[in-house]
Amino acid sequence: MNAIAAAGAGFLVAVLWFDLMFDVQTRGHGGETLPADVLASISAYYRRVTTDARPMNQLVAAMMLVTLAAIVAEIVRGQHPIWIGWLSLALTASAVGLAMARTVKNAVGLGRATDPLDAQSRLARTIYRDHVFCIAAMTGVLALQLAAQF
Repeated sequence: MNAIAAAGAGFLVAVLWFDLMFDVQTRGHGGETLPADVLASISAYYRRVTTDARPMNQLVAAMMLVTLAAIVAEIVRGQHPIWIGWLSLALTASAVGLAMARTVKNAVGLGRATDPLDAQSRLARTIYRDHVFCIAAMTGVLALQLAAQF
């Protein structure tokens, strides 16, 4: 189960890295509204990955569930020190929970690009902050899972 949890965490870190390559465009812009070209770039990306990529976009959700299930199986089997399993579960559940509760909905909305520019700017900045949290959490999970091998 450890290899599955580590692979799942690594996959999710890679996906988040790609998301952040677009999200970082929100940085360095003062004011309430981001420049139109920045919003167009980020919006086009999120339209592709949340809507146009069906059914491949479902792979991310599936990997979230597989990773959670693998960590739960590790805890049940007592494969590693208990704190590794529980900390991995807490980090993964917090990242997945945030993604499911807010980030995906915001990314779909931003991908539609139908809201006023100030609303799109708020979505883009919120998505960026969410992804920074999620990549930190999932990198922590990956580190824990890899450390559990030794």
